[in-house]
Amino acid sequence: MLSFRRRSVSGLSVATKYTIGSGLVITALAVTLIALLIPVAKYGDRASAATTGPATALPAGVEDDGGGTMSTAYGPLTPTDRDFIRKVRLAGLWELPAGRQAQQRGTRASVRTAGEHLVMGHTDLDRQVLQVGQALGVDLPDRPTAQQQGWLDQMTAAQGTEYERLFVQLLRRAHGKVFQLVAQVRAQTRNSMVRALATSANTTVLDHISVLEESGLVDFDSLSDASPAPASPAPLSSPVRSTK
Repeated sequence: MLSFRRRSVSGLSVATKYTIGSGLVITALAVTLIALLIPVAKYGDRASAATTGPATALPAGVEDDGGGTMSTAYGPLTPTDRDFIRKVRLAGLWELPAGRQAQQRGTRASVRTAGEHLVMGHTDLDRQVLQVGQALGVDLPDRPTAQQQGWLDQMTAAQGTEYERLFVQLLRRAHGKVFQLVAQVRAQTRNSMVRALATSANTTVLDHISVLEESGLVDFDSLSDASPAPASPAPLSSPVRSTK
């Protein structure tokens, strides 16, 4: 009986042997393909979940332009990055004219010096932010906000000592607010151009804070509230504590 079975197997035609062999190969390939597809499918599910997950909350005070995180040649560009770039531009749009005015109207040498630092610092910073905006495709404002224009109008209307105190207090409080954003962006951004701008802004803002404080007109007690600057010059009509 055994010899008969051997003769039966060996007696299979070449076509039959080829068909059996091909079936085995196809079956093996199918099993391998299934094994490969299982981890790919699982990975795809994870990637999709990451993409459709909740958006990361923006820091307080950051305006979301709805553009999300963009890919650039200098690294990812986030909504926080773009908001920072625009705020640097806005700072120059009102602090440059404020500095020029202080150079002309300041009776104290320290106020005129502060005005000079504002003009020099924001001239350089404004040149840099325009280059950054163009390179990264960020649209930049060309005029100060209504609030910033209001501060300029307050200073224009003030006279004498009241003007100098108002100038120093408005600019010191504004610089104190932006200093926090500069530090945060400098520490967290992954875009090299934004990081370089934040480094320059950090140096400029710290210099301006220093020269404004050297005037002796900063009321440090009023810097602790939540508003970015006085709403009117009235509180500055009363004597301001001097640091000297």
